[in-house]
Amino acid sequence: MLSGMAVEQHYLAGLDLAGRRVVVVGGGTVAQRRLPRLVRCGAAVEVVSPEVTPSVQGMADAGEITWHRRAYQSGDLRDAWYVLCCTSVTEVNAAVAEEAERTRVFCVRADAGSAGSAVTPATADYDGLLVGVLAGGEHQRSAAVRDGLVDALREGRIADQEREPAGVALVGGGPGDPELITVRGRRLLARADVVVADRLGPRDLLDELAPSVTVIDAAKIPYGRAASQDAINAALVEHAKAGKFVVRLKGGDPYVFGRGFEELIACAKAGVSVEVVPGVTSAFSVPAVADVPVTHRGVAHEVVVVSGHIGPDDPNTLTNWAALAGLTGTIVVMMGVDKLAAIAKTLVAGGRDAATPVAVIQEGTTRTQRVVRSTLDEIAADVLAAGIRPPAVTVIGPVAGLNSALA
Repeated sequence: MLSGMAVEQHYLAGLDLAGRRVVVVGGGTVAQRRLPRLVRCGAAVEVVSPEVTPSVQGMADAGEITWHRRAYQSGDLRDAWYVLCCTSVTEVNAAVAEEAERTRVFCVRADAGSAGSAVTPATADYDGLLVGVLAGGEHQRSAAVRDGLVDALREGRIADQEREPAGVALVGGGPGDPELITVRGRRLLARADVVVADRLGPRDLLDELAPSVTVIDAAKIPYGRAASQDAINAALVEHAKAGKFVVRLKGGDPYVFGRGFEELIACAKAGVSVEVVPGVTSAFSVPAVADVPVTHRGVAHEVVVVSGHIGPDDPNTLTNWAALAGLTGTIVVMMGVDKLAAIAKTLVAGGRDAATPVAVIQEGTTRTQRVVRSTLDEIAADVLAAGIRPPAVTVIGPVAGLNSALA
């Protein structure tokens, strides 16, 4: 470029490539990154390359793309609407770009953005929006700006004019760390008019809500002050019927001992629309952050999640504790801190080895996380001595002792 000349910016446009021939020269990791979006927008994609990555071959085997298993040849761009040069050989990319220029086909050069007639923007999907950023071929800069824009949209720091219609979203907030809520969950939370929040949900996220948002405390503290389920159901229906968009922010996943389906039924009976946003369940994520994999090759071929809020000696229990005692794999107990003595006794009486490793994780993924490791015959006493309190997840099985391999 001549000194003193103004830098020419690219013209940003959206291409309708559905059903149109797109040629990708090269089948390595660069092509692998570009192909999914081309396929998603309906392009008739043809890859020209002697070799491709396993992922690209999988797309070809599935019929998503056509793979010409050979090197690029002059004439490969005939009838193409768009071409991407993705090889690691500069001379090949230059030859492809030269043919594209001759045949008036827009061409992206992955190895030298400014050398092609088109540049691929850094893109991201956000709730029906396609966000694209161009930085004149400076890919790291465009990607950084794109990420910042999308984060700001997700967190409500940039206003999105679209407003959620009246209704309810049952959002699983994950195990407690606010970073572990799903993208969809955080997006809906930023658009809420009313939030009905559990104490086990990611409480830090409430501080990000706009001042106009109504927050209803639905804390269900075991054996203490609690909002009844009927009252929670009524609040969801009442505010949704008043034209509000209501987010029911729950800990973990709404359908894993979260009574989410009860709330869905209540809303359905009242004619209120509901969206369910699954969450990262505490049953698996909390053990993971404490270095306890609930399954491991050659150690555990099954994992069972049970509720411990009703003990094994209670006639109202729906759990077959005798069958659980006969398992050799992993048992994950939710809400069972005060029933650990009875649970351990029942499992040992049913045949489970008393020396079976056990890990109890209190308030996993949060700043106050605590872990007690013991054995089935000692865990109740050890938990009591450590002052472990709910919420806590208990993992019973050989996997609870695998952390010794990390020493």
